[in-house]
Amino acid sequence: MVDYTMKDITTCGGGGRKHGGAAPPCAACKLLRRRCAKDCVFAPYFPADEPQKFASVHKVFGASNVNKMLQELAEDQRGDAVSSMVYEANARVRDPVYGCVGAISSLQQQIDLLQTQLALAQAEVVQMRMRMRQYSNNSSTISTSPDHHYYNSRRSIFSMEANMEDTFWSS
Repeated sequence: MVDYTMKDITTCGGGGRKHGGAAPPCAACKLLRRRCAKDCVFAPYFPADEPQKFASVHKVFGASNVNKMLQELAEDQRGDAVSSMVYEANARVRDPVYGCVGAISSLQQQIDLLQTQLALAQAEVVQMRMRMRQYSNNSSTISTSPDHHYYNSRRSIFSMEANMEDTFWSS
């Protein structure tokens, strides 16, 4: 029977697993093949179970530069900085020339196209309303004709549709 002391068994990173020795290295230290210190600047942001996260950041920015950036920031800003670096690194891997700028440019083009389509649709609605009002005005002058009942019934149905459309588009 093997007798372990508390020195031999440590709990790793709050995960509840027990290993002999130190906690498993973070993704950064694992990729860089170095021992992960307790005060490792990478550990809180690059956990061991997300190795690709650090790999893409390391590939684009380099571990030394990431380390410098994180050291220069206050701890409460580091999480946002890492998220930004991961996003930029993934964008650079997908599009090495433009990176995030390419994605932003593409989204801006989509916005411009949709705004143009919206303006055209709004102009079409205005034209339809003008036609409906013109038709409504023309049908009131026709009401003195022999087919008075026919035109009045048509106008009342059409007016109902216009009222329904006004409530639909005004909300």
